[in-house]
Amino acid sequence: MWDILDLSLSYFCSMQHLSTRSLFFENLALTSDFPMELEIESASGFYLYAPDGKRYADLISGISVSNLGHQHPAVKKAIHDQTEKFLHLMVYGEYIQAPQVAYAALLASTLPPPLSSVYFTNSGAEAIDGAMKLVKRATGRTGLISCYNAYHGSTQGPLSLMGCEHYKQAFRPLLPGTTHIRFNNTDDLSMITTDTAGVFIEAVQAEAGCIVPDTDYMIALSERCRQTGTLLVIDEIQSGMGRTGKTWAFEHFGILPDVVCTAKSLGGGLPLGAFIGSSYLMQQLRRNPILGHMTTFGGNALCCAAGMACLQTILDENLASHALQLETLVRNELSHPSVNAITGKGLLLCAHVNDNPTALRIIREGFQLGIVTDWFLFCDNALRIAPPLNTTEEELSAALLLLRKAMDLAG
Repeated sequence: MWDILDLSLSYFCSMQHLSTRSLFFENLALTSDFPMELEIESASGFYLYAPDGKRYADLISGISVSNLGHQHPAVKKAIHDQTEKFLHLMVYGEYIQAPQVAYAALLASTLPPPLSSVYFTNSGAEAIDGAMKLVKRATGRTGLISCYNAYHGSTQGPLSLMGCEHYKQAFRPLLPGTTHIRFNNTDDLSMITTDTAGVFIEAVQAEAGCIVPDTDYMIALSERCRQTGTLLVIDEIQSGMGRTGKTWAFEHFGILPDVVCTAKSLGGGLPLGAFIGSSYLMQQLRRNPILGHMTTFGGNALCCAAGMACLQTILDENLASHALQLETLVRNELSHPSVNAITGKGLLLCAHVNDNPTALRIIREGFQLGIVTDWFLFCDNALRIAPPLNTTEEELSAALLLLRKAMDLAG
């Protein structure tokens, strides 16, 4: 045993001579050949801090995860309090765990009836996976429809729904029976038939450049699903939790989905997702077969405690309305020759520029000036503007000033 300990200590000491950056490339499986490479030692509120003390304004919130910014006291307290009680007890759905139950009740209170039954998962992709199984089980059908330029996650099920062949081709064959329609185009709604189990659609199509659909389209989509007995699944993974100016983005359109999928900010910075439907609908996963959907860590008590503190703060401080106020500020202050248009809703915004090289130059110049922004999967000639919902007007104005300077330097 001591030999093993000596080897472990020796290995650890040798690692101290290597930089964190070199270990990042040596020991982490990366997602691309060009990561941002920002080394962050701490974060607080609207800001990220490098080991040398350099401060970065966070204009992307970890891709709509940090809706209360970083190290929010309510979330920290909830995490601390829960660590004094328990972490993992049992696989999901067996024990009565107060953090799960309380958070499910709070989520249900923010949704219109009959959306009252919550199945917690670990991530947004897993929420979509669960919803895909649910609509098949409930309808007895196999057909699934999603939109071109949609992103619902990268695991096998959600990847089958993804509306961009570039990211799918290398992993085929994927699930059969998936069809794509054009987002915000009523002509394609006729493709929804009595063979369709479910339509999966984002309330705001995020990775396509924050496209907000027309209300008439969303109503027509909802009606078509009702006519054909198809279940309507709204993906609120990026758009939910107050980010678009309402607790849930589908509220902007006056429709009632059958299933809502959520994640990102749901865990207050910790990994958590959920798919939510009526009690009758969600019961379909309990039987024929029993344990029709299972997860070990979904709804982890610590994640639920943190997420509940996050959502309760968003509601108590009316941060959804604040997001609309900050949207007006962004549209007023991000006037620049490089910006062709700003699309989106609330603080899920996209600033369109001429092309991808221009966007990448602006992002790099922004890093030098101390701001973090990013591009979109299916709209790479644009910049993501999605700061925490509790960002102050002063903080956001200062960050937008730096962003305009980055645009000047990028040319």
